[in-house]
Order: sequence, then C-alpha cells, then structure tokens
Amino acid sequence: MANARRILGIVLAAGEGTRMKSARPKVLHEVAGLSLVGHALTAAHKAGVTDLAAVIGPDRADVAAEVGRLVPSAKVFEQRDRRGTAHAVLQAESVLAKGFDAVVILFGDTPLVRPETISALGEAVQGNNAIAVMGFTAKDPTGYGRLITSGASLEAIREHKDATDAEREIRLSNGGLMALRGDIALDLLKSVGSANAQNEFYLTDCVALARQRGLGASIVEVPEEEAQGVNDRVQLAAAEAVLQRRLRESHMRNGVTLIAPETVFFALDTVIARDVLIEPNVVFGPGVIIEEGAVIHAFSHLEGAKVGAKATVGPFARLRPGADLGAKAKVGNFVEIKNVDLGAGAKVSHLTYLGDASVGAEANIGAGTITCNYDGFRKFRTTIGANAFIGSNSALVAPVTIGDGAFVGSGSVVTKDVPADALAVARGHQITKERWAVSFRARPENVAKAKKDR
Repeated sequence: MANARRILGIVLAAGEGTRMKSARPKVLHEVAGLSLVGHALTAAHKAGVTDLAAVIGPDRADVAAEVGRLVPSAKVFEQRDRRGTAHAVLQAESVLAKGFDAVVILFGDTPLVRPETISALGEAVQGNNAIAVMGFTAKDPTGYGRLITSGASLEAIREHKDATDAEREIRLSNGGLMALRGDIALDLLKSVGSANAQNEFYLTDCVALARQRGLGASIVEVPEEEAQGVNDRVQLAAAEAVLQRRLRESHMRNGVTLIAPETVFFALDTVIARDVLIEPNVVFGPGVIIEEGAVIHAFSHLEGAKVGAKATVGPFARLRPGADLGAKAKVGNFVEIKNVDLGAGAKVSHLTYLGDASVGAEANIGAGTITCNYDGFRKFRTTIGANAFIGSNSALVAPVTIGDGAFVGSGSVVTKDVPADALAVARGHQITKERWAVSFRARPENVAKAKKDR
C-alpha cells in the first residue's frame, strides 16, 4: 500500500468455534506457532495497514490479551449479540468514524491470507471503486457465498442459503476479506438490512448497496487455498500443512538446505541465514534465529534460541528459550540447554543439562554434567569461564563460578567457586576391598537366590 494512505484493518474474531471441541476459542488455536488471530494481525501489519482494530466475542479476555500482546496499539471491541458480520464491523464504529482512505475487513480464522492480498484490496478502493472483495474459484462451492458478476464488474454477493439454483452453479466464491473506501464505509455498513434467511446483517450486502449508488466493486482473485478458513481440527491441520510448505519453500529459496523438507517444521517467525544445513525431523518453535553456516542435526527441537555462525546442534538436542550459542559452538546429542550463553567454540557434546548459565569461549563440558539451578523456589546462575574443563558426570550447584581455564574432576559435586586455572575435585575417596565380591557371592542367601533364578 502507498505509505501516504491511511488504512484501517478490522479483524473479526468473535467466533467461538464449537466444532474445535476445545475450551479455547477458535482464534487462539495455533498454526506455525502463532494464533489464528495473530496471523490476521501479522499479515495486516506486513501489508502496511496503519491502524488495527479487533472485534471479539463477549467476555473473551483471553482473545483481547492476545490481540494486545501482538499489537498493543490495536483497539478491541466486543460483539455481545451475534447479528452478522456487518453488525460485527459496526462495533468498531468509533474508529471507523475517524476517517480512513480504506477499511480492510479480515477474519480471525483465515491464517493463509498473504499480505500481498491485503495490500491489493486496500489499493483497489480508490476513485469510483468503492469495494474490493477477495474471491476464489472453488472446486466445490457448496456453502460459500457466490460472486455475482456482470462482465468485469462485481454486482453482488449472494450467500449460499439465499442463492437461486442458477446462482449456486457459480464457482466464483467469496473469500471473506473485503475492502471499503474509507469515506463511505460507515454509511454503507449502516445501510445493511437483515432481510435474509438468517435474519442477520451481512457484510456482503455492501456490494449490492454500492452498486445501487452507481459505485464500482471489484474482485481480487486468489488461489482457493489462500481463502481456506479453520473451523475444526481437520481444517487446522490442513492450514498447518499449507503454511509449512510455504515456509519450507521460502527458506530453501533463501539459501537454506533442507535434506528432507517434509519432515522439518518452522514457526512463522523463524529466521535462518544462508548456507545453513538442516537435517530431517527438526522442529522450530517460535523465536529461533540461525546464523550463517550452522548445522542443525536430525531430531532436534529449538524454541526461543539463537544459534551462531557455523555452530552445530544435535542430533537429538533441545534448545529452550534463552539458549544463545556463539560461533562454532557445539551442542551434541541428548543435550538440553535453557537460558544459557554458550561462548564461541564451547562444546557440550552429549548427555548434559545446562540451565541458567554462562559458558565461556572454548570451554568443554563433559558428558553427564548438570547445572543445579533450582532450589524449589528460586533459580540461580552458574558461570563457567573461558577454556574451562568440566569433567564427566559433574553437578555444579548454583550459584557457583568456575574460573577461566579451571578443571573440575569427573564425578564432582561443586558447591564453591573454583579459581581460574585451579583443579576442583569434590567426591568421596575410593575404597577398594580385595576379594570382597567372592565372599559376598558365597553367602547362603545369595547362593540360594542364584539357584532359584537359574
């Protein structure tokens, strides 16, 4: 959209979605790590919409909170009575009355709409063209509103229940999204009547009302999948599949290698630099950044993490929120990291948990090491210096600091700070009793047990 134009986006998110069979409202279910209503808000923002409002159902503080979290400046309105889509839009009348060049109406359950489509709708309503509608050619149009055209002009939208037999043969269908020219939006919405099978105020009636006034109406046509809505879990999974395909293709075209693309799952906000290699069966949750040349091995899960250039992760690794790997760092198999800064070249190769810690450059963390960061009430931090060496099967009881270049002997439970370049060994002394095992096995009760087990 042209930057000089003021565009209002109104997201209708009042539907409860009982077919989801969930305690959560439909619009809070997620696709690619983002709520359905979040997809509408994000797409509108990317399209250049300057102001946003959302219309939600009654007593839905959870939906209002999600809108506020994603777009703090968005205005939220309630539709307490379910009287149709035009009625829903009018709940935002106080914002509509402020005057905009265009008003784009979106739905909180259509997560596949591209920003380019929203932009095209907003740009289409200029001059005599008062309305633009997103349309698609349906394989099976049953249930969809039909777009009634005369040549290149859109004359009306007929809801399926109100359509004649001839109109039901039309495959060009309403995709839901609509743009209204800002100066007449409020007047058109207030002119909508309820003389239809549902006795509701249909947003779609704005088209016929505009045409009666000699104003133009146009169609922005999109592929059918873009107009796909979500009303149940089956459609939720179908939307996820479409979006994952888009994300995989986008990352590969931007220079990322996916060995088995169909097995890798991204969040909408995943950021990956070029020349990154991703092996099969990797899952990216929200908030992941991967820098150039890194390798993510198979069966790893990353969320809220940053992976530095040429670092390696996995296989079978888990990076939780706050994990920040420096360049050429290594996190190996069966390692879990949370809220940890891992310095450049540091290695955590296998079977380790690090939480709430800072690890210096080139440090080596042995197998089986854990940071004991939680006392049941509070979290504490562990600091491991550069070039430190932590022996296998060690427990570092936070808060504790291991100095630069220090060594911790294998099997140690470290509760005190270790100075730089020192050796700390914190374990019991080994006791060896010669021939003890022979006498132990010879005990009568053990001999009897051995015979019984044969």
